[in-house]
Amino acid sequence: MPLSEHEQQLLAQLEKQLHDDDPRFASTMHTEAVRGRGSMRNVVLGVVIAVVGLGVLLAGVALQLIIVGVLGFIVMAAGAYVATVRGRATPGKGAANPGNPGNGPSGRGSSGPRKSSTFLQNLEEKWDKRNQG
Repeated sequence: MPLSEHEQQLLAQLEKQLHDDDPRFASTMHTEAVRGRGSMRNVVLGVVIAVVGLGVLLAGVALQLIIVGVLGFIVMAAGAYVATVRGRATPGKGAANPGNPGNGPSGRGSSGPRKSSTFLQNLEEKWDKRNQG
């Protein structure tokens, strides 16, 4: 269901505000969304592998060869795994993103867990300030 014009304007305002308030978080969320787009390839590849595995399984049953049937089942399971696993990020993928200040030449982009804990600490501080007055 497409968004109305008013909803699109609100969404654009929210995105702009997010980029203004926390550009590092906004760029992190943007790279996550881009990374998720490659998962369709995994689904298609996984389905193809699973269909091939099903064919091998049926051939094993038709030929009454247990080892071929087991092999077909393993191939089917591998296809299901490939179809459901998320796309992994390549190590150098974020380094070429000029909008991400954490991946600059200073080498600060490699401290992922520390960034998220700092982000969570900032959120907790804002929450405490808001609740106190």
